[in-house]
This record gives sequence, structure tokens and C-alpha cells, in this order.
Amino acid sequence: MDWPLKGITVLDFSQFLAGPYASLRLLDLGARVIKIENPDGGDLCRRHYLSDTRIDGDSTLFHAINRGKESVALDLKSRKGRAVARDLIAGADVVIQNFRPGVIARLDLDFEAVRRIRPDIVYGSVSGYGDVGDWAELPGQDLLAQARSGIMWLSGNEGAGPVPIGLPIADIAAGATLATGLLGALVRQARTGQGGLVETSLLEAAADMQFEFLTTYLNNGRKRPARLPRGSAHGYLGAPYGVFETSDGHLALAMSPLARLSELLGLADLGEGAADPGAGFDRRVSIHDGIARALKRRSAAEWEEALTPEGIWCARVLTWDEMLASSSFDALELVSHVLDNRGKARSHMAAPFRLDGQRAGASRPAPKLDADGPRLRGGSAG
Repeated sequence: MDWPLKGITVLDFSQFLAGPYASLRLLDLGARVIKIENPDGGDLCRRHYLSDTRIDGDSTLFHAINRGKESVALDLKSRKGRAVARDLIAGADVVIQNFRPGVIARLDLDFEAVRRIRPDIVYGSVSGYGDVGDWAELPGQDLLAQARSGIMWLSGNEGAGPVPIGLPIADIAAGATLATGLLGALVRQARTGQGGLVETSLLEAAADMQFEFLTTYLNNGRKRPARLPRGSAHGYLGAPYGVFETSDGHLALAMSPLARLSELLGLADLGEGAADPGAGFDRRVSIHDGIARALKRRSAAEWEEALTPEGIWCARVLTWDEMLASSSFDALELVSHVLDNRGKARSHMAAPFRLDGQRAGASRPAPKLDADGPRLRGGSAG
């Protein structure tokens, strides 16, 4: 199909996750992405292993983020490397970088320098904490950004201490935020010919993920969300919202009418005062304790089958294997398959959206370091 960003060229100077995730989303919309890497080993993500599994000698993480891209190795500290970079910028529509504040300016490849080469350039910049303030010079790393954002106090049970989210959520959110801003700037570029600078940071993205909570906190006298002793899932929502152990597996309960749930679980005391909108908040712990005792009588699968037709919002807590085996996941065709550079079939996650009924998949593997350098440098060393 004719993807909306077909003909758009993205020059990506970023590494690790946030910047490359943004360029991956643009690639999934049809853009061509040229990845600029350090000749000495390339993107550090090539060697940032999630496990002992490698693809073509590089980490699975690198392949997940950089499938379908091209690679050019340039020494940006050298005059020749910067000259090649400027030549590539002249033919690009979008530039992305995630160096620490000040570094890209010293390389003379910041927004002001780049738009002297390409006046209508759309320029994306992602940092750890922005370019001002006490944290500006600190490393922009996901776990550290989670720590500084307050988000670690939202997960886990009461008394558990701070609980980090078990995936690089600040990086991924920052990449998605940057991609959104870049798409908006590209629309303006197409309409008016004007380029622009799109900036975000891990801190901004992590704070934005908490926008509901922070809006509540800023307007309720700064009353912090309260985690429950067991099965805590949301610090501001009342009972029965939470995760409960059953005789076999776990069951998640979302917003549901307490009176009806009380009847179905055979808990007369649970339904007492359930018509009061505040009951789920005022008696949160005791209601959770009652539900927990009742749900131990049957398995999670049995409860899900019994409660769902009765209008109770619930779901078994699945493992990856169980999710992957479900007909719903399979029908979405979220996993695509591609041959790596050695001809071995590999599985990749495809784009998380469909356009005109079609989903962009992994058409090519992630590139070997400098795989496209000889062609794109015009024969000159970088």
C-alpha cells in the first residue's frame, strides 16, 4: 500500500531506545530511516543484552528497535565525518538526536546548524531531563528517570517501598511522544514548508504517563494515592479494583458494581452500603479482604467464565505463553517473521497499529554496522 510517510527520509543520530523507538514508528508509517552510528562498535544497544540470545551477533534489543533501518558509520568528531553527515542532512526531511545537552552543538549539528543546511528540516531532540535545571547534565537512563518521576510509588503493595516498572517505560513513552511531535511537524512542513524543532525528555514522558494521577494530586490538597496491603493496582480507584489470588491463578477485577459482585460472590457484608458511591473508597481494605477470601474458592478461569456474563469486568492474569496462544492475539497478527542476515527465520513484533486494514511488519532485519555506509558516503570514508 502507499504508506503516508513514503518518500520521507529520517536521519537518526540517536542510540539506545527513546530516539530509535521514535524513528521505528516513522519507519512503520513508510519512512526511510538512516541510522548514523559510531564506527567504534556502533550503537551501544548492539551490546546491551537482555539475555544470552543474539541475532547476527547483536542483541535482540537492538534488532527489536532497529529492524528495517539502514546503517552508516561516521566519526562525528572528525571533519570528514561531519561533512558526510551534512551531505546526508541535505537530503533528509527529519533529523533525530539524543546526545546529552550541549554535545550536538559542539558537533555543529544542532537545530540551528542543521536548518542552515535544510531550512525546512523537522528536528527531533530527546534528552533525560531537558536542557535546563539541575538535572540537565545527568545521564538520561530509564530507571533513573523512573526514580526521579515519582512513578515508582504507584505500583506494588503498601509497605513494599518503591517498585520500578519492569520495562523501560520512560524510554518507550519518550520515543512515542517524540514521534507524535514529529508527525505534527511533518504535517505543518507539508502544508506551509516550515520546519521545526520537537523536544521531549524521559522526565516529561514519565510525568505525562501520570497525568490523571498528577491532575488529581494537584487538585485534591496533594493527597497521595494509597496502595493496598494486597493486590494493589490503582492508588486512587476504589474497591473492587485490584488483582486477587484464586485457587489456581490470579484474577484482575476492574470497576464493577459492588452490590452485584457481593451477590455473585455470596458476601452479604460486602454488599452492605454498596449503593453509597463512597463505599469502595471508605471500606477499600475490608472489601478487598472479603473478595480475596471468596475468590479462593474457585480458579481464575472459572471465575472469569462465571462473572463476565454478569457484567463484572474481570480477566485472568495471563503469562506470555497464554497470551500468545490466545485466538485474540493470534488474530491481530502482531508477530511478523523475517530472515536475518544469515538466512535464519526470526520473529519480530510488528507495528502496534493498522492503517487501512494493514499492519507494517518487519520487512528487513536490523542492519549490520555500516551496512549501507559505502553506498551512502559516496565512496569516501567517514
